[in-house]
Amino acid sequence: MPTDLSEAPVFRGVVALDGPSGTGKSTVARLLARRLRTQYLDTGAMYRAATVAVLRAGVDPADPVAVAAEVSGRRVEVGTDPWHSSTTLDGRGVDQDIRTAAVTAAVSQVSAVPAVRAQLVAQQRLIIGSAPTVAEGRDIGSVVWPDAELKVYLTAREDVRARRRAGELGEADLSRISQSLRRRDDFDSSRGASPLRRPDGATEVDTSDLGIDEVVELLVELAFRAVSTADRA
Repeated sequence: MPTDLSEAPVFRGVVALDGPSGTGKSTVARLLARRLRTQYLDTGAMYRAATVAVLRAGVDPADPVAVAAEVSGRRVEVGTDPWHSSTTLDGRGVDQDIRTAAVTAAVSQVSAVPAVRAQLVAQQRLIIGSAPTVAEGRDIGSVVWPDAELKVYLTAREDVRARRRAGELGEADLSRISQSLRRRDDFDSSRGASPLRRPDGATEVDTSDLGIDEVVELLVELAFRAVSTADRA
């Protein structure tokens, strides 16, 4: 996609994009932000950076008190340029570290700690409040920014999600990956703090049989329609 979008319309609002892993959420959100000419917020990267801090410190991710104490003393920052994403922990880049298998295995436990969520949600709200944004995560439309002009919940069939995840990880055991996705879905949906769920008023989009470009085009249309409707209200 060309970087010169000077003639494209600018979206003046917030898109909250939620959903589980394997639905194409991150790719769609980044491309959508480019099309709408907004900033892009990957909240999952923030929780992954916090998880890197916990693992590096040798803290047990299952110990919420220790996790909260460790993360409270760390500075987690993410870039909001949809063309050049970046994640730092105490000023050092951790873009590769946050995608390791160890972090993926522990991030649900870390992100379930209420104190961690409170700390990072406060940061997320400051970022979203500063400019038009496409924000993606698991609780954007329900907790972080429930007044978003457009709230979308992405879904996909389990077999599709497993294949996509396998492609990302370079693994071939679809059964194991499906089980892993199911465990994380169950954990994220049942946690006490900001559980994964379809936000009230969100448009559900099943990406199972849609290409990335098709999903982005649909969301571009929905975004401008939502702003137009809000302006007339």
